[in-house]
Amino acid sequence: MTIWILFAVMTTAATAILLHPLSRGRRKTASTEADAGGVYRDQLFELDEDVASGRISPDEYELARAETARRLFKAADDRQPAQIAQRSGRWLKHAIAVFLPLLSIALYVSLGSPDLPSRPLAIRLAEPGEDLAILVKKMEDHLAGQPEDGRGWDVIAPVYLKMGRVDDAVKAYRAALRLDGTNVSRLEGLSETLMATSNGLVTADVLDELKQILSLEPNNPRARFYVALSLEQAGQPDQARTAFEDLARQSPADAPWLPLVNEHIARNGGAAVAPAAEPEARPAAQSSAPGGPTAED
Repeated sequence: MTIWILFAVMTTAATAILLHPLSRGRRKTASTEADAGGVYRDQLFELDEDVASGRISPDEYELARAETARRLFKAADDRQPAQIAQRSGRWLKHAIAVFLPLLSIALYVSLGSPDLPSRPLAIRLAEPGEDLAILVKKMEDHLAGQPEDGRGWDVIAPVYLKMGRVDDAVKAYRAALRLDGTNVSRLEGLSETLMATSNGLVTADVLDELKQILSLEPNNPRARFYVALSLEQAGQPDQARTAFEDLARQSPADAPWLPLVNEHIARNGGAAVAPAAEPEARPAAQSSAPGGPTAED
């Protein structure tokens, strides 16, 4: 019964949407006709006043009056097709109101399956397809049975973060680090997740993860950026500016994070810093620096 009530509401809404422009068009046409007739009648009265006061000659008066009268009659003639169109519009509205519900019901009866039962959860779990929620549920069931599967925690952690489940993402990243060891990718994911829980602040926990990244990759631009940002947030503009300037000088000329770094340099009282050399002149080891923070980061 509920589904038929839902269909009735949807059909009523669709009918109202289709009928609304027709009703507006009729009101607009009637208003336009009334405005046109009133303008031309006012012009005739003004011509009478002008000839009476001597502002125009009798010949000019006759010509202007004839032209105004012609327009007035033309507006009256144009009203007849508009009235015919209005009558056609009424028939169209009646047709929509009657046939749209009948057509929708006929299509659903012939093509729909109102009595088809919902697929059991077990079947949906066995055949998840592209359903992300089902895929996550399968992984969670797997990890509930095998909590020491570090690879599983490593896979599900960024998915949790994209879904906005930051607390679950923190737990998953920590489990992956504990079980499968420390690497830059997991540390970056954990630091990003911790910053999401702190609304973008580089907390002490985040700073610990960043320092571990720099111990593995001393020139990691993402970690260096956030370390400099922590100095800025801590109210140390001179140290922050120096850290940002060092990062700018050691970045490739086409580094996507360079404008953002220069923005923070200016924010801390410095001037934009150009990189040390163009990408072609830099050694291969330096030109292949890992990805740095984007404007969104």
